[in-house]
Amino acid sequence: MGFLRANGGVVHYRDEGRRDGAAIAFVNALGSDLRIWDEVAARLAPTFRVIRYDKRGHGLSEAGPDRYDMADYADDLAGLLDALGAARATIVGLSIGGLIAQELYRRRPDLFAALVLSDTAARIGDDASWDARIAAIEAGGLEAIADGVLERWFTADFRSGRADDLTGWRTMLVRTPRQGYLAACGALKRADLRPFAGGISVPTLCLVGDQDGSTPVALVRETAALVKGARFEIVAGAGHIPGIEQPGTTADLVGEHARSATS
Repeated sequence: MGFLRANGGVVHYRDEGRRDGAAIAFVNALGSDLRIWDEVAARLAPTFRVIRYDKRGHGLSEAGPDRYDMADYADDLAGLLDALGAARATIVGLSIGGLIAQELYRRRPDLFAALVLSDTAARIGDDASWDARIAAIEAGGLEAIADGVLERWFTADFRSGRADDLTGWRTMLVRTPRQGYLAACGALKRADLRPFAGGISVPTLCLVGDQDGSTPVALVRETAALVKGARFEIVAGAGHIPGIEQPGTTADLVGEHARSATS
């Protein structure tokens, strides 16, 4: 693991795998850190250069000011990729990570060889839903929303059959810095990239867990329809984070897409 300063803040990252391989960069969901990609990264590292990081206000990365916009997150990622010399990467964005990736494409298309939008959309939620979540956290902290989030993140089979894993991921969520989480909620509330999705011209894969409770199949399909030529895939037996529940399928889809875009 390493730390570097990008866009004015210190970013925690991991840069693993083949140094001569095509780069794949992963952007995490709200309330998570780079560990959600552990199993996917392990499968891809023998072939690709795999870059993961904690977005600002999450994990071990610096938080910065109390308010962020999607452009701030995108500039953080651009600074990281520039510092690592990782232009022409396949960028994989999950949930808010997908919005960060879309905003980054608007600002720095030169950094992309391909794009993977996982369990995300060009617009997620509405003002009322984000205001309600922010109010719940301000009143009761992340504990107040944790169980509901986990129901949307993971399938019923995972929650009942992998109770110890569920506890671990719940701990990750509730230990997210409160202000970092709230600032991300505000950025999501303000972000609407639907007018720009049609301008994405790199090879794009949109994938979604068949039981995603946060960005359901229909919502991700709508975003895929906005991106010219986008491929759409449903991952069976997965909720909002297919890389945890179905790491093999997720790694296969991402790796195939990256290979086809860079060969």
